[in-house]
Amino acid sequence: MTDAARGHLAMLVFSALVAGSFPLGAAAANDISPLALNTVRFIVAAAIIGAIVAARGGVPRAALAAPWRYGVLGAIFAVYFVLMFEGLKTAAPVSAAAVFTLTPVLAAGFGWLLLRQRTTARIWAALGLGALGALWVIFRADLGALLAFEVGRGEGVYFLGCLAHAVYTPLVRRLNRGESALVFTFGTLIAGAVVMGVVGAPALLAVAWDDLPVRVWVAILYTAVAASAATFVLLQFATLRLPASKVMAYTYLVPAWVTVWGLALGSPAPPLNILVGVALTVLALLLLLRE
Repeated sequence: MTDAARGHLAMLVFSALVAGSFPLGAAAANDISPLALNTVRFIVAAAIIGAIVAARGGVPRAALAAPWRYGVLGAIFAVYFVLMFEGLKTAAPVSAAAVFTLTPVLAAGFGWLLLRQRTTARIWAALGLGALGALWVIFRADLGALLAFEVGRGEGVYFLGCLAHAVYTPLVRRLNRGESALVFTFGTLIAGAVVMGVVGAPALLAVAWDDLPVRVWVAILYTAVAASAATFVLLQFATLRLPASKVMAYTYLVPAWVTVWGLALGSPAPPLNILVGVALTVLALLLLLRE
């Protein structure tokens, strides 16, 4: 197997793991405060990445310069995850995943604003097609709702979170001063855990931890281990073997994977007209993967 093929396989697994956080998060979203859940999630993820960093020699002294950078990025990432789980209280997992596929378009816009990064016409066309598919799912294949812009509360809340995620992506490159991605991510997770701990302290204290359903612990462990630590390793692996545009393309596979996850967990299949939008996002993926 070639290096490029390994990179594609890594991103295929990456998109499947990210997709799992939507149905599992939706199952637990109404049982625990998003602040409390994500505070624990940040702490566990930081511990896992910290152990990897320690095994590879620890944090270099130079990485400790300007710690405010980690605070900014950690706060933005915390906003994304809290709004994601807040949105999943009412948004269907497939709809939320469709909102997530708008992130590459938003990130391309913020990339131009912050870094003056330019995107080719072909990639913009593929991003537009993916966005069209996402909107089709978000508005539940209802053209009248689309024209009236009748978006659900959950999807609207999560869209604000995706704006934070889209800003985060170019800011990482803007604020990085040569630190390795592993060390930089560890700093961001530590800062995010501190921010979440301060803001979410009342929510943490209000949780009856002994009475939480098993599905909440499953969601916490899954999002911390599989949807944070594992996906980071896969993303790092793939970015060393694939162009950035192809890595970004796999975002469009998430709604399809969410459908698979839903079926595996016993949920009914989405209506056929909703799946048309999912098919458009997969087509956008194929366009972005073309040479």
